Amino acid sequence: MLTDGLYTIYLDSRPVRNPQTKVPLSIPPSKPHLATAIALEWDLLTSAQQALRAHLIPLTSIASRAHDLAMQDASAASSKPASESTAVHQSRTIRDDIIMTLIPYLDTDTLLCWAPPPPKEADPTITVVPSLRDLQARVAEPIISYLTTSVWPGVQLNPSLDEGSIFPMQQPQETKDVIRGWMAGLNAWELVGLERAVLAGKSLCVGARLLCEWGESFADVRQTIGSGSSPGAQRFGIEDAAQACSLEVMWQTGRWGEVEDTHDVDKEDLRSQFGSAVLVASGTNQA
Repeated sequence: MLTDGLYTIYLDSRPVRNPQTKVPLSIPPSKPHLATAIALEWDLLTSAQQALRAHLIPLTSIASRAHDLAMQDASAASSKPASESTAVHQSRTIRDDIIMTLIPYLDTDTLLCWAPPPPKEADPTITVVPSLRDLQARVAEPIISYLTTSVWPGVQLNPSLDEGSIFPMQQPQETKDVIRGWMAGLNAWELVGLERAVLAGKSLCVGARLLCEWGESFADVRQTIGSGSSPGAQRFGIEDAAQACSLEVMWQTGRWGEVEDTHDVDKEDLRSQFGSAVLVASGTNQA
């Protein structure tokens, strides 16, 4: 239901509240799909006790985190000059924590951790199938190209593992500074969506690529480069992100098989996490 220009989810006559602040959870008017999904999430609960289990209301949890950050940002923007330093400090708490948590993922980014090249086959008559490293490079290069040309122009993203090394190499400090500034400029809902995607896939690059494809504020970028704007054009979606983050697992299970109730559960959970990130970051004000 739209209340004062914002979506509010009601349980009979009572609004769903933010678990942290206890105020009614408000969803921006451009996110009707998120509001509908949260309402469905609560419809599926069979008892009041289930509402205390965060894993049963994941969309409510992520929306509440974005709601908290949005309220802090709004409070900082409207603070009086006399209390500006205190207000900024308080409003940046969640934002700074998210950025400080996500930046280290660059040095161990799943998309940038490639397997060592296989030994060369001595017999030229033997057909050599693409190695895991070849597949990783094939998946990673289009994503890296997109990010370094359309999102973070000029930054350098290097594979984290050198040939034969088990210790990841750090990304250039200039790259981290650019990405840190980019994250600081995201709105609350997109930053929280990025956080969910990065924590799920252990990849800041894949999370950023997914956000740029579905985030509301990136519609102009998509129109400029033509992503998804032409009929039949394929957009970078949940399945693409999941495959990019689990390529090595797919390679190994393809050779040795899956562990029942482990690999299959992880597979579906990863897609569910990416789906919630898309829902919280996307909206109707996009191309």
